[in-house]
Amino acid sequence: MLQVNKPPSEINRDFAEADGSPSQTLTSYLDIVRRQFPTIVAIVSACVILALLYLFTAAPLFTSTASMVIDTRKVQLFQQQSMLGDVAIDSATVETQVEILKSENISLAVIRDLHLTEDPEFTGSGAGLLGAIMSSVTGLFSSASAPSEFELRRKALERFASNRTIRRLGLTYVMEISFTSRDPQKAERIANAIADAYIVDQLEAKYQATRRASVWLQDRIKELRTQASVAQKAVVDFKIANNIVDSGGRLMNEQQLAEVNSQLVMAHAATAEAKARLDRMNDIVKQGIPDANVGDALKNDTIVKLRGQYVDMASKESIWAMKYGADHLAAVNLRRQMAEIKKNIQDELKRIQESYKSDYDIAQTREDAIKSSLASVVSESQLTNQAQIQLRELESNAQSYQAMYDNFLQRYMESVQQQSFPITEARIISAATPPLAKSSPKSSIILIAALVAGLALGFGAAIAREITDNVFRTTRQVEETLGTSCIAMLPALRNAAPLSSVAYKFARKTDDPQSDLLRYVVDNPLSRFSEAIRSLKVAVDFNSIVRENRILAVTSTLPNEGKSTLSTNLAQLMAHGGARVILIDADLRNPSLSRELVPDAQAGLVDVVAQREQLENVLVIDPETKLAILPAGATSKLLHTNEVLGSKPMRELMGFLRSKFDYVVLDMPPMAPVVDARVTSPYVDGYIYVVEWGKTNKNVVLHNLRNAPEVKNKLLGVVLNKADTKLLARYESYQGRYYYQKYYARYGYGE
Repeated sequence: MLQVNKPPSEINRDFAEADGSPSQTLTSYLDIVRRQFPTIVAIVSACVILALLYLFTAAPLFTSTASMVIDTRKVQLFQQQSMLGDVAIDSATVETQVEILKSENISLAVIRDLHLTEDPEFTGSGAGLLGAIMSSVTGLFSSASAPSEFELRRKALERFASNRTIRRLGLTYVMEISFTSRDPQKAERIANAIADAYIVDQLEAKYQATRRASVWLQDRIKELRTQASVAQKAVVDFKIANNIVDSGGRLMNEQQLAEVNSQLVMAHAATAEAKARLDRMNDIVKQGIPDANVGDALKNDTIVKLRGQYVDMASKESIWAMKYGADHLAAVNLRRQMAEIKKNIQDELKRIQESYKSDYDIAQTREDAIKSSLASVVSESQLTNQAQIQLRELESNAQSYQAMYDNFLQRYMESVQQQSFPITEARIISAATPPLAKSSPKSSIILIAALVAGLALGFGAAIAREITDNVFRTTRQVEETLGTSCIAMLPALRNAAPLSSVAYKFARKTDDPQSDLLRYVVDNPLSRFSEAIRSLKVAVDFNSIVRENRILAVTSTLPNEGKSTLSTNLAQLMAHGGARVILIDADLRNPSLSRELVPDAQAGLVDVVAQREQLENVLVIDPETKLAILPAGATSKLLHTNEVLGSKPMRELMGFLRSKFDYVVLDMPPMAPVVDARVTSPYVDGYIYVVEWGKTNKNVVLHNLRNAPEVKNKLLGVVLNKADTKLLARYESYQGRYYYQKYYARYGYGE
């Protein structure tokens, strides 16, 4: 309070150096909590009370849980591989099954089986007080007609879905099914019913899929049967049209070609053999008499016999010729017989030769015939081979249709068999049981959540209030915003009431608890208010060391901020201390000070300035403090009060008062409505600026001081008036807690 004004740049630099540290940030948050502590406590209390009301009115809920697993090791008893194919079970498949469990199909099945549309828990109002209130409000706006079956089912479905929880356990194939109800047995029954409905739905889905596949396979089998028959008939017709005959898995023309080719080979060999015999016979015929080997080879008895006779006769003829000579008749007869035999042999050889020639001709003719037949068969085979290409295509189509028909027929038989196997991949591994303890509401969790939410909302509200609290409450705010010192902080006076009589104004009434505000420092010299006025006087005296502060002007931003009370009490304190002090009511627009202190005054400052009255005639002296009071005088007809206050006679009057009094205190009008305070700067030594604590807007004060540099340059400091000492401890603990509650009490000070 005793510090002199600092330049704004220096003050801003001081605070800029302090704002950057983490401890300063933490301190600022703690200060916010301290200042807004009642708000935070109120919000936290409201949240806790709401939580307690909810806990007392909410109906207890019980949750029962069942577990299912999708088993990858499917039962294969009496079942072949599924005709529909087995899809690999991955994470997406499990999530799909979770969504199926959440589907309306499963929910409606459970609602239908357990008749939940007849259960008030699913079709009536919600549990607890809130549910009853909502039901009453809904009943006021709803029609009187009973809901339809569809509406009941949809309402039950909505309530069912809100109470059901389906989730997958981690990355496993296990699915957890939970249901919450007011009845633990009902929760257990519904959770198990959901699992059963899911299994039944899966079986029904498989049955329907297999049945649809069977129907489709039947139609497809009929179609394939017709197509296979048509293809086979096309093969037969093509064979008939092209004279293609199968025999033992081979075509007839192929067999004929093989047989004719074999006959040709045999005929060719027979012809060669016949020709070889004929050529040999020709050689034998040229020899005349065949030798013994040839004769044996011919295997002709006649030739063998004739040759034997010929050899015997030749032997005899040789003997007879050697014995009797060649011309012997016996030898000649033998030679004649030998010639006859030779001729017979030649005839027999020619006959055989002709026979061999005939055999050769026959063999050659047969070979030519077979060659001709082979050529015909080859020609026919070539035509057949050309048709065989189209035949193979027809046979391939027929085989394909037949294979497809057989495959689909086999699948159809498998699907018919699978319809009778109630097998699914899902199975229950843990059936739901009635819960022993309620699942909600969790009292501890709700209370903790309410406390945390209350703290968050309370702190948020505190921050919001701090942001929107654009008023002065601390000396630091004054110094940061205005760049000047807060030279005093005056507590609010709650036990004082204004008085009207001049005699009573200056009459000491120590036995009256309702002390006058304008004489408070005189009536209550040991009060906190009086001590604050003393600190203000000390600040004025210290500033007098730098420059003279004989003429002091007290002003404010807006009316009713307590400037008149401050100026009067300051003047009273100075005068009570023995100084020569004059208090001038310079608020010519609204001379409230004159009305309170000297209500019967007929002349005053205006008359002295206008030289209609002498100063001594209009002064009023307080008999106790010897304070001289100069009222405003008759100001009702004044239009330009600023001209009066800025006039030369006014300056001369101030010069005269400076020489006669130690202190001249001017009660000036507020700066926001009028400009009178600004024209007094030529003769005022220092201004005391009054700001109402917790009410005057910072921007308004800052705007007025910026627009009045002549006032700001002579500003001694700011006085925060009407401070709430109880609330002040939340903003500046050393102000509210120590000075006003501890130290002042030790020295006997009261309010």
